[in-house]
Amino acid sequence: MHSRRQRHVRKRVVIALFVFFLILGGLVGLKVAKFIPPLFDLTFTKEIQLKETKEKRINLLLLGVGGGTHEGPDLTDTIIFASIDPVLQKVTLVSIPRDLWIADLRAKINTMYVFAEEKQQGAGLQVAKETVGKIVGQQIDYAVKIDFSGFEKAVDLMGGLDVDVENTLDDYSYPITGEETNPCDYTEEEIIDLTTQIATGAAQDFEVFPCRYEHLHFDPGMQHMDGTTALKYVRSRHAVGSEGSDFARSKRQEKVLAAFKEEVFSAGTLLNPVTITGLVGTLAESIETDIKENEYDDFVKLARKVEKGSFESIALDVGDASQERYGLLYNPPISSDFGGAWVLIPRSGHQDYSEIKEYIVCRIENKGCEVGASGILTPTPLPSISTKE
Repeated sequence: MHSRRQRHVRKRVVIALFVFFLILGGLVGLKVAKFIPPLFDLTFTKEIQLKETKEKRINLLLLGVGGGTHEGPDLTDTIIFASIDPVLQKVTLVSIPRDLWIADLRAKINTMYVFAEEKQQGAGLQVAKETVGKIVGQQIDYAVKIDFSGFEKAVDLMGGLDVDVENTLDDYSYPITGEETNPCDYTEEEIIDLTTQIATGAAQDFEVFPCRYEHLHFDPGMQHMDGTTALKYVRSRHAVGSEGSDFARSKRQEKVLAAFKEEVFSAGTLLNPVTITGLVGTLAESIETDIKENEYDDFVKLARKVEKGSFESIALDVGDASQERYGLLYNPPISSDFGGAWVLIPRSGHQDYSEIKEYIVCRIENKGCEVGASGILTPTPLPSISTKE
């Protein structure tokens, strides 16, 4: 009985990883598919029987949370809507920024999961699917959430990751875990005064309390990262220049997760029972999904079906008008309407997601749409994608 239970846990964890990282990694690297049948004893003769939209697409929500002692451990730092079209053999990923303001929540979208869990344990994934579904205008039937604290340990088990760092990154205010309340040798009276200065904007926290922060630096090029370094690279949110934006942070997360996927599905990992056992033990409690056990095999079949298709990753952002690259979101002035927080809202209106929905449908359907200064442009439709098996 114990052995059977272990097999079920192993299958649940590794299949959830398969779905999450394979999709984030763009469904490249399925060369290891030949290793899957002996690992899971799968049969690929039956038709895929998953929940789908009326257009025959399978839509998922992929969430990443900080976990551990990280500030806001259940805030969703990574939010990605994934749409898989088995007919067109096309995968479309839409990255949604954590600062998008949700009027119904009276908070940013990264709070949707944790707020729902606080109200009713186990409701987080369903509420997250409903919230994101309203924004993208799509039915979402499945969700996968991963805790990055487990990810850190998993990276070390595999001996680290090779990550291609695109730009120089300097973050002078990366918080040191466990040092959040370190007085830095100040007296209580001095701390009260300094805290007031920070609250009024007269001083910055990392300048006043330097013992609480460290300087992160990454040079461009291929870097070998252990778990701690990889996690710092994806979590950094106060870097100098363009790398300090949430959009750059989202791209870094995708790079690291793609590198993780490549390592997970390398022959060296899949054929090493010690590593696999360690990964299962580390990640078993780090993944939450509403994919049912009887659907695991179908997700693997789905991945194999679209492995030779196309992959597109797009992000909802503010664009860069100076380069004539327009976005569907904008940053409104800080006000009480948004709780005094720095937020993003649709450029078409406070709660108007019509442009976002139109754009996503257009990209999913492969119509070659672009975001114009005042609307969605559809220049020339892209060539049809082959649907050959």
